[in-house]
Amino acid sequence: MNVPCKALGLMTDNLVYLQPAFILQQRKFKETSLIIDVLTRDFGRLSLIAKGVRKAKSKTAGLLQPFIPLLVSYWDKSELKILTGVEMAKPPVALQGLGLYCGFYVNELVGSFLHPHDPHPEVFGLYGDCLSRLSKNTIETALRLFELDLLDAVGYGLQLGFDAYSGNAIEPLAKYHFDGELGPIKAPDGPFAGTTLLALSVRDFSDAQVLVEAKQLMRPVISRCLQGKPLRSRAVINNIIKYL
Repeated sequence: MNVPCKALGLMTDNLVYLQPAFILQQRKFKETSLIIDVLTRDFGRLSLIAKGVRKAKSKTAGLLQPFIPLLVSYWDKSELKILTGVEMAKPPVALQGLGLYCGFYVNELVGSFLHPHDPHPEVFGLYGDCLSRLSKNTIETALRLFELDLLDAVGYGLQLGFDAYSGNAIEPLAKYHFDGELGPIKAPDGPFAGTTLLALSVRDFSDAQVLVEAKQLMRPVISRCLQGKPLRSRAVINNIIKYL
């Protein structure tokens, strides 16, 4: 019999102990259980069965919520793994109002871009940083940083430093179109300033106009990467913004 070890993320035979994780979403399973989709630090995106947690006397149901930094333990015997233990790693991130809905958008991005069982420890870190920024109400900066860095991490990173046609360095005072496959293309009627592209390349969002243009740029880029698959959370956020 294996003896549980308190080392974070240790895997012994078919049992993973205390793996840092965040819950992305959950859904009901049978009469008393849940299937939870989690982002783990060392094993990527996984689905776990949490047995019996919908019972009235369950002590773990309150922990199985998005945006709580968790340590999860589970049996790793099949595609759908069995949760054996969960504890809070540190206090939950307090997301409120629009920031809360944007957190669900970030969860949907992770679920859309990461393949199951494909480890991306860097994305796990980026995700935690994004939640922290959302909790501080720096919403637009938090989202654009996460979108750009997520694309880099999964191999869809944007080329922002050179004109795709000429190969020349981006000119701060010029205007550009942005081709999702090729990158910036200099054009007098382009919607994106050279200063914006250069700022995005170094993740500098100190200029409000950069944030405005970054949002205009990232929406079609993400849509193209997802082959037009709609993000449900984005539609919800757009409806909320109308009433703010």
